[in-house]
Amino acid sequence: MAMSMSANWLTYYLAEHPAIVNFRWSHTHSWGSTWSFLASSVSLYLALSLLLHLLLLLRRRPVPVGPAPALHSLLMALLSATIFAGALLSSAAEIRDTRWLWRRSRTTPFQWFLCFPLGTRPSGRVFFWSYVFYLSRFLHMLRTFLTILRRRRLSFAQLFNNAALTCVAFLWLEFSQSFQVLAILSATLVYAAVYGYRFWTAIGLPVACFPFVAHCQVVLLGCNLVCHVGVLTLHLVKGGCNGIGAWVFNSVLNGAVLMLFLNFYVKMHLGKKKGVVGGVGIGGVSEAHDRDREPSSTLCCGFDVIKEAKEERIVKEKAL
Repeated sequence: MAMSMSANWLTYYLAEHPAIVNFRWSHTHSWGSTWSFLASSVSLYLALSLLLHLLLLLRRRPVPVGPAPALHSLLMALLSATIFAGALLSSAAEIRDTRWLWRRSRTTPFQWFLCFPLGTRPSGRVFFWSYVFYLSRFLHMLRTFLTILRRRRLSFAQLFNNAALTCVAFLWLEFSQSFQVLAILSATLVYAAVYGYRFWTAIGLPVACFPFVAHCQVVLLGCNLVCHVGVLTLHLVKGGCNGIGAWVFNSVLNGAVLMLFLNFYVKMHLGKKKGVVGGVGIGGVSEAHDRDREPSSTLCCGFDVIKEAKEERIVKEKAL
């Protein structure tokens, strides 16, 4: 009885609440929904990161940040799990409510996940969680400042990652892009696992005996690759998917990330075959720490996971 009440409570507040059901992406009513806001916020993020990096060049030691990284990881893990649950329940509710409409176009729920019908508007349950996912990108950016404070380093890959993925999440809403539901579900599921793992190690608990973050990224990129092929196939067969222009931009970004990750992954395994620990010589742990230990902010398209895998490697080396 108690479990049934809890399930109903979760379903209501994650999929049936009026604010979720009646959500509509609007330049006048949705915070952060204008192109000017996107451009100014991303520019401010890049400028503040560069300014903080230049100021800390005069300081010899990193700035102590206390438990802030662990708390940030815990916050992002909980938020990602909430977005995943909300998007999953909302998708089930949308399928239940609109199945009758799909019969005209012979659309199945699986096809809907990959290919929104032409004319889809950014409103309703799934777009509410897409909007929450977009706003969460700004919380991911906080990781960059923690990284600079702790290590006095500015990573171009991390800056590009956060800026690009914020723009991608904006385009999902602006153009009602197909495939975004599956992208959000897969990304937030992996976010929850990776940030939960980061919090686990940050409070001093044992690290995994295998490259956990890298394996998560392999699964995520593999699923994304298969889904992108599915979107293209449905777009050609069914006469078009909504937001295909934004999807092309997303595909190009994912392709670039895939190449970067495969390059890192191959180098990591080649390093192991040459008799080094985690791809770095045992005598060069401190050098690897300075060069590679770059915390990241997200996992959606992959730059961050590459850096997460590097940091995980360094943690293992320190344990040895």
